Amino acid sequence: MSNRSNIYRYGLAALLLLGNAGHAFSQAKETGTKTPVALRNDITIEEYMKVEPEAVRIIRHPLTGEIYYTTFFGDVIKIVEVDGKPESKKIFSVEDHGIPRLQGAAFNGNTLFLAGNVSVNNNKGNKGRMVRYEMTPGVEKPEMTVVFNTVEYGANKTTFDHGWNALEISPDKKFIYVNTGARTDHGEVQDNGGEYPNARDNALTANIFRIPITSKDLVLTTDISQMKKEGYLFAEGIRNAYDMAFDAKGNLFAVSNSGDYDHPEDMFWVREGHHYGFPWVMGGIDNPQQFPDYQPDPEKDPFLSKFAFAWLMKYFHNDPDFPKRPEDVKFTPAVQNLGPDANEYRDRKTGIVMDGDTTGVTVGTFNAHSSPLGLFFDNEKALAKDLAGDGFVIRYTGGPRNGIANPSALRRQGKDLLHLEMIYDKPADNYKIKTTRIVDNFTSPTDALLVGNTLYVIEYGGKQGGNKAGGSIWKITLPASDKLTKKSKKKRS
Repeated sequence: MSNRSNIYRYGLAALLLLGNAGHAFSQAKETGTKTPVALRNDITIEEYMKVEPEAVRIIRHPLTGEIYYTTFFGDVIKIVEVDGKPESKKIFSVEDHGIPRLQGAAFNGNTLFLAGNVSVNNNKGNKGRMVRYEMTPGVEKPEMTVVFNTVEYGANKTTFDHGWNALEISPDKKFIYVNTGARTDHGEVQDNGGEYPNARDNALTANIFRIPITSKDLVLTTDISQMKKEGYLFAEGIRNAYDMAFDAKGNLFAVSNSGDYDHPEDMFWVREGHHYGFPWVMGGIDNPQQFPDYQPDPEKDPFLSKFAFAWLMKYFHNDPDFPKRPEDVKFTPAVQNLGPDANEYRDRKTGIVMDGDTTGVTVGTFNAHSSPLGLFFDNEKALAKDLAGDGFVIRYTGGPRNGIANPSALRRQGKDLLHLEMIYDKPADNYKIKTTRIVDNFTSPTDALLVGNTLYVIEYGGKQGGNKAGGSIWKITLPASDKLTKKSKKKRS
């Protein structure tokens, strides 16, 4: 397999993380760019600019205010103004930082952090990698420092090998958090053409790491005891937290994707030392493969679609050697969704898709196969009173596909922006959310950046008809707080 085709394969796998690989590929190849639609009268939307294909992250330099975006195949691009219009200017490529599958980017002051994955062993193995650059003004090619590399571990040929991706800086600027997704759909054995036999997940997958901000040339290993002892392993058992964000109180939240079973998609309040259940629990529902007598059958199990890629590839099977659930660990459940949106679920007894608004059942957290990404909070309270300080998330998938209504009732809506009203539940020592759709009709949105009351949402783009075709950045003006509105009027006067 060529390097480019390998990048494309991993790009879809790591980014989409959908419950049905067939749906994933067809959605990535959607033709034409749709215009997002505001679901509130006080929201306006305009296309800001076109971007390069396979765009993943959009970030902002906190000191200069400049906006950057990154692509899956390794480009770091600064948005510059030319004749009054925004244009893309490439700053780094894979040849500079050595990360062929670039999935994470974040600024800490002048320091730019990048993270992702490097294929080894003739594309059969993987290493995680993080580097940083001091973006000194006037220096075109700043010197690079390696933060860490991991030891080699098995990659695989599936669409479920997620790799290293999301980055988030701690509020005190002392640490950088990095997510590493699962290398499996649901904890099954995944070798690679006979290499890495009997490999499931390990210490370098399905976890969140916390790295001191000044670290240099670290080597992260699959020795889970050592990673905990050195303080790097922060939280365990999250299938793939493709985005993380701190709220104004300093709480870290993450949104994660479940696999090909109809588990809901999780949002977690991530705390040090907690275990969030993967591969035994996803979306508050047990993974059936952990039970020795499991005999998968889509005709009898409505949670398992006969079209699911993991079923077609026989990744669901009787698995008596599945690792035993740790007896001394209590799993921390997901944030519970109170609705009114994204709270459809499949009833465990009947298998029928239900709406939490009708049944009063909470969902942990979003409806299955919706792929939540682009989590952020209005920490500056720049938005109007009913949004101020709250959380927001975009969904990559769901809703009508290629003009045809998706047959699954779990995916009627999607490709949207959700408003999350956070509610602390003291008895449960966890959060609940009220979830409301406020923008609809994106095309493969992957990340979001809030600046004041202006939101920038970037789209993946990908390929159309075998050709490169980038997506767009949409500029969404959300209702501003009275304070911000007064400040804006004062500037104009």
